Amino acid sequence: MAAGSEIVLDEEEAKAPLPEISVRRALIDRVAGSSHFARSVRLRDFLLYVGHESLKPNAPEIHEQEIGVRVFGRSASYDRSQDNIVRVNATELRRRIETYFATEGATEPLVFSIPRGGYLPVFRWRTVSVEKTFPVPPQVKSELLPSASPVETLPTPSAPRVWLWVILSGVLTVACGILLWQNYGLRKKTDLWAERPATAAFWTTFSQAAPQTDIVLPDASVSMSEEMRGKPLSLSDYLDRNYIRRSEEMSPDRRQDLETIFNHNLVTLGDFHAAQQILNLAPIAPRLRLTLARFYEADSIKRDNVILIGGKKANPWARLFDEQLNFSLEYDGAHNQAYVKNSSPLAGEDAQYAPVMDRNAITAYCVVDYLPNPGRTAKAILLAGTDSDATAAAAEFLTSEKGILSLRARTGSKEIPYFEAVLKTSRLSGTSFNAELLAIRSIKDH
Repeated sequence: MAAGSEIVLDEEEAKAPLPEISVRRALIDRVAGSSHFARSVRLRDFLLYVGHESLKPNAPEIHEQEIGVRVFGRSASYDRSQDNIVRVNATELRRRIETYFATEGATEPLVFSIPRGGYLPVFRWRTVSVEKTFPVPPQVKSELLPSASPVETLPTPSAPRVWLWVILSGVLTVACGILLWQNYGLRKKTDLWAERPATAAFWTTFSQAAPQTDIVLPDASVSMSEEMRGKPLSLSDYLDRNYIRRSEEMSPDRRQDLETIFNHNLVTLGDFHAAQQILNLAPIAPRLRLTLARFYEADSIKRDNVILIGGKKANPWARLFDEQLNFSLEYDGAHNQAYVKNSSPLAGEDAQYAPVMDRNAITAYCVVDYLPNPGRTAKAILLAGTDSDATAAAAEFLTSEKGILSLRARTGSKEIPYFEAVLKTSRLSGTSFNAELLAIRSIKDH
């Protein structure tokens, strides 16, 4: 039964078996060939791949890693925690499919969607609820016409005053309990800080260099943008919100894909965990401000203390410190892998440190830098790893008593001077086991 241009199926029709595979394949191809996918080759390929795979007999679940390799050209071992291009595009793909069936495909009796949590399309017959009206019998109408006399509401007798005092006493008791609990929590945090004197000394000295400390989270969309463009993204381009539209070397489809990615604020769990460990330093918490790289400003990095989370590939603000550092986090595009570069290796040091994955554990590397901010008015800390979990390990090292004591031992000073260091970490299932200090250099405040 049709209602306007909408296909309406009754309950029995909606429960009918799905049509044969050729009909479902034709629907997928029709959606992929619609105007909603005309300017996005990647999303069209994404839809065609998962759609056709889902029509195979006993089709297994399609995994993110598989899509990354088959559709987006990633290597078989690429790190999904660092590169979430599949999840970002899946969000946009679901939106365009929904838009197609609401507009251009509004008369399609068969529809499909890709439920969140997976990548297999699910087909169903379109159903539209139709509001039914029933005639009211005349005798019922006549009974409803006369207005009933209003029922008078008797005033509720006031409760005895004793109940008011009981309620107030209960409220005060709960309030006192909350205050006592908060006081206990505050004392517990303070006691924990007291148990870490070396950590307390380092972070107190750091935070007192300026009234405010900015923790700047990386922007994972920058990493994907750089890979799509095939070249690094400068800080000036990153701050220029219109640089994509002015990139004449890219096709219109590629520019649209980049704009779609760039319009999302993406932060990996490991990077957020790194920031969280610093935010848990209760005594300096009032001085801390958490922000994203795309919202940060040049005036702030010249004026405030700053903690940059992530390397320059995801946090372009880190490029401001390139010339001062011997250890730098770089990216090998040919192997789709991040590594730590040692520009001037000393005896016993490697020229580069690349992650190693085996069945038992993942060995990764990270850099920890402590130096003046660009304005020489405050201090800066850079934490970056070969993946986001390694970045979190760097933060864990710098907020632990063991890590600070090892830095004191290597620098030979109780008041830790400016330095840059390389750490080796190992982990299993995202849990770090240790962070070993491999190499360290002093940084002079010129």
